[in-house]
Amino acid sequence: MNILRCVPVVLAVVASLVAPAMAQDAAPAVSPETQFIFNTFLFLVAGMVVMFMAAGFCMLEVGLVRSKNAGAICLKNIALFSIAGLMFWLTGYNFAYPGEFGGLLGFGGLFWSGDDTNALETGYSASSDWYFQMVFVATAASIVSGTLAERIKIWPFLAFVAVLTGFLYPIQASWEWGGGFLDSRFGFSDFAGSTLVHATGGWAALAGVLILGARTGKYGENGQVTPMPGSNLPLATLGTFILWLGWFGFNGGSQLALGTLDDAASVANIFVNTNIAAAAGVMAAMATSQIMFKRLCLPSALNGAIGGLVAITAEPLAPSIPLAVFIGGVGGVLVTVAVPLLDKFKIDDVVGAIPAHLVCGIWGTLVVPLSNSEASFGGQIVGIVANGVFVFSISLVIWVILDKTVGIRAHGDHERDGLDQGELGLSAYPDFMGSYASKP
Repeated sequence: MNILRCVPVVLAVVASLVAPAMAQDAAPAVSPETQFIFNTFLFLVAGMVVMFMAAGFCMLEVGLVRSKNAGAICLKNIALFSIAGLMFWLTGYNFAYPGEFGGLLGFGGLFWSGDDTNALETGYSASSDWYFQMVFVATAASIVSGTLAERIKIWPFLAFVAVLTGFLYPIQASWEWGGGFLDSRFGFSDFAGSTLVHATGGWAALAGVLILGARTGKYGENGQVTPMPGSNLPLATLGTFILWLGWFGFNGGSQLALGTLDDAASVANIFVNTNIAAAAGVMAAMATSQIMFKRLCLPSALNGAIGGLVAITAEPLAPSIPLAVFIGGVGGVLVTVAVPLLDKFKIDDVVGAIPAHLVCGIWGTLVVPLSNSEASFGGQIVGIVANGVFVFSISLVIWVILDKTVGIRAHGDHERDGLDQGELGLSAYPDFMGSYASKP
């Protein structure tokens, strides 16, 4: 009898456990309002994290230049971020997302303005989308700054940034993300911008350095390379960590949705692959530098992290973890090998941005079909070539025009004494550099 008396209790317990599961199965789908809130939240938070990458680029660049140029680097970085925001509002967004088109060029008119008339159908706030896309274009501009550091005049550089962020970047981005010909005709795939963001910045930087030339004294007549070590490697390391953190917003936010279980799981998986690729890049760069230079190299390790991050950016969701390790590891090797190769051609890239962003951007984009069955190697190659030809050729023309008109190279005395004194009339480290007289 005692056992029989227990039966109702057992049944009640079982019912209490089963009922929530049944209720969950019967629960309605997430409402459009809830999806709108979560998607908008993803754009805003990821955008803020990517915006923090501007500080990372600035600190990395300041740490890898000589102390006499640190102030000029800080000014360039805050100015280029500001120009990117203004130009993406003026023309950039409406070039990148002109509406329905399937060709080379579309334009939605001057001055972007948010339209949330059909917000629930869109799935996210228009302003959150603009903000998230804007911080991407600022990243592309930051890449150019590091390559040309220590000998380029500030105003011509900023003029180029205006062209890059208002026209070059958004036009080529529209070919894929805006529904242009790479997307509609060739099935090109670039999830978060290994090519569309990073290689774009790399091609623009390469064109600029070919016109600008190397820093005075960098290369000797007999192929000798004179080291010009950075002034603050701890600061450069901090900058790299900031960039690593920012990449979770860069890649994770590019899922573009957080309103469903699948989207939330995808963002988490993207975080894991992004992190593992960066870690593999660091270790591969360390091993490669030990083999090549018979010693460890901190700048190589820092760029190894960035190279791994850039490489995984083209497809951070689909790869398995071992494949993500492979993609990031190869990125770390490529960064380390490419730096001395550039020196052989007397291409003076101060921070190693061309190896990290251009070379690894191409690598990451090329291997997308290894994990994404909807992409093809042929389509990826078409996208890489189209991006390179367009960005490099137009950038080269712009740099030549600037050089022949206002000049892009700092005066010899300014380069020798530092751009802080020559262009700003101050010192970033006055307590260590001696007294100075501020100039208006």
